Order: sequence, then C-alpha cells, then structure tokens
Amino acid sequence: MAVKIRLKRTGATKRPCYRLVVADARSPRDGRFIESVGFYDPLTHPATVRVDAARVEHWLKVGARPSDSARALLERQGLLPRTERRPVPAASVAPAPEPAATSEPAAPEASDAAPEASDAAPDVPGADGGAPGARS
Repeated sequence: MAVKIRLKRTGATKRPCYRLVVADARSPRDGRFIESVGFYDPLTHPATVRVDAARVEHWLKVGARPSDSARALLERQGLLPRTERRPVPAASVAPAPEPAATSEPAAPEASDAAPEASDAAPDVPGADGGAPGARS
C-alpha cells in the first residue's frame, strides 16, 4: 500500500481550508484518510499552518511520500530540507526555431521606378467614396 501525505480540501466554495492528511494513494483527494496531521488556512494573513511534527516524521520514516503542495508546506515549516524544483521536461517544451544560416545578408534592391498603380478595386468597405455598408 502506497501512503501519501497530502492536502484534503475543506471549507466553503471560494473559501478553501485544507487538512494535511496521511492517506492511501488510491483514495480520492477528499475521501478516506488514515490520520490528520495538520491544518492549512491560506486565507489568513499570514497563512495559518499547524503541523504535528512528530506524526509527520513518523509517517515519513515508514515510507509516506508527500505531494508537491504538502512538501512545500513541510519545507516552510522546517520538517523537510529545501529541494530544488523539478525542471519542465524537455519533450514538452518546443525548441526555439534557429535562424536560417546565410552567407551574406540579403540587401533590399533599390528601385527608382515608381510603384505601379493597381487596377483592382480596394477591399476596404466605403473606399469607393460611398457610405460604408451602402448598397449600389
């Protein structure tokens, strides 16, 4: 049985509070848990965090793995050493396109000739002098 230390959401809609619980990894987020080992309220200033350090240390010794959010709380409380955040896997990040290698930069050709007038009607509504949207 894989055991996780994770947050269980409590509180009303748009007013979250969390319990830090030890649960079977297969149980749902807000479902059955083995033991409640702490409390986290992010809405107070500063955020309220209460953790039973002895129980957390016990569960870590017997193999419980904290979730990412639980790990961050435990690191802030000094119960876990600070860890470096995992980088984003390279496969999910699209590589930046490399500029095309050219031997010489292309110089725009200077032309003394005036641009030719187009015989085609413009695509802008009302450009023919009539009111926009007017029918002919």
